Amino acid sequence: MKYLFGIALLLCFSCGNKEEVLLPKADRTIVKEVADLSPIYIFFGVNGKDTLADVNRKNSISTTNWILNIDKRLPLRLVIPEVIKLQEKKREASVHKNETAQNYYSYADSIGKNLAFLPFTKVYYKIEKPTSGVIVYFAKDNSVLVNNILVKKTDLAAYLKNLSNDKPNKFLISFDKNSSYGNYIQNKIFIESLEGINFDKDQEFIF
Repeated sequence: MKYLFGIALLLCFSCGNKEEVLLPKADRTIVKEVADLSPIYIFFGVNGKDTLADVNRKNSISTTNWILNIDKRLPLRLVIPEVIKLQEKKREASVHKNETAQNYYSYADSIGKNLAFLPFTKVYYKIEKPTSGVIVYFAKDNSVLVNNILVKKTDLAAYLKNLSNDKPNKFLISFDKNSSYGNYIQNKIFIESLEGINFDKDQEFIF
């Protein structure tokens, strides 16, 4: 069973109401097709002046691949705590557990004109600032800082490769908690495009 939806937005029909998720866009596809899946939605909501992350996981089955369809307008400070809850629920599932089931973020490939997916099953999120290693920080304004030094994105790979140390550097990925989820996905895909950099991709820091 293939996952087929519109490129710019996803529509979820629940209790007769139509809700939309505005997907992030990026310029390349990491994974094109996912089978045996459960869709989970995190909608952009508003209550007065407050922005809300409204989660709908009614159709989630722990033994399937989970596709998280998250509105690009939501800030990470609202998205990531909900993602952590979902990850923990799936990791702690003991009945009929499927060790091969993966978790993916969905987004639109604006070049290929197709729906695409980014795996994040192994990522452990930490809502804190790392205390060691080389901290690669993606700020809200889309700039990048390496241990508080501003580095152009186009120069990032070369800069990291040229950092001297007595032992191999441990590059830690971190993001501004006030960045939009849309920028987060774009930066994650940018990180995937960098070659020869030993990023620690099993953990990400949000602060």
